[in-house]
Amino acid sequence: MTIPTITLNNGLEMPQLGFGVFQVPDAETTAAVTAALEAGYRSIDTAAIYGNESGVGRAIAESGIARDELFVTSKLWIDSLDYDHALRGYEASLQRLGLDRLDLFLIHWPAPASDSYLEAWRALAQLAADGRVGAVGVSNFLPEHLDRLATVSDLVPAINQIELHPALQNRETVAANAARGIVTEAWSPLAQGSVLREEAVVTIAERHGRTPAQVVLRWHLQQGRVVIPKSVTPARIAENLDVFDFELTADELAALDGLERDGRTGPHPSTFNG
Repeated sequence: MTIPTITLNNGLEMPQLGFGVFQVPDAETTAAVTAALEAGYRSIDTAAIYGNESGVGRAIAESGIARDELFVTSKLWIDSLDYDHALRGYEASLQRLGLDRLDLFLIHWPAPASDSYLEAWRALAQLAADGRVGAVGVSNFLPEHLDRLATVSDLVPAINQIELHPALQNRETVAANAARGIVTEAWSPLAQGSVLREEAVVTIAERHGRTPAQVVLRWHLQQGRVVIPKSVTPARIAENLDVFDFELTADELAALDGLERDGRTGPHPSTFNG
């Protein structure tokens, strides 16, 4: 299976569909990532705060897959949002993963009560300039946070990973990303399953002979986003990858666009889970 790629703003190619491991305990992560790699995934998304980078690293080491065939992302947590701690945080993630570099490294959350994320961004820009990471980006950033980054570095984030699914489409942030040449990556692309019972999703799935999850993932992909669905069930892990041999019509895409019911324009710490 060939997974389509998205070209990031520095020219790096990133698989459009990857595998996320949020809330997967470290002891279970190796088996989940192994199942994903065996199914054909080549992009794995983890984070320092998830506490399972070591489990991801074990799966990668045991897979026998060449490192240059994989795309590995991790994220810097808010306890490391200054220049020196950000650099050390990158090295700590590498150590836990057992890797010598990451393909993508993100600031996980802006923690906007302070401006520390600006110092962290300077550090990530330095990692990129030194060729120590494939690309750098952010997660859960609103347009105003993106504007602030431009005051400390000319480097534009390659990715902004945000909560995005049919019920919460974050249109303002998606538009801001596009205007800056930033790829939007959706975490919680299936809304933890809550949108899969929507009548429009079920009807479209029946029409195509697909599952509701496959329909929602296809909706993301056809709009040019990167998605990282999560599961620990091998059959569902494989099912989520089987989305490249059908296409939604313009009317079907519009029906899913019409499911938005949450007026939020950005992430709220009370609901943060990415």
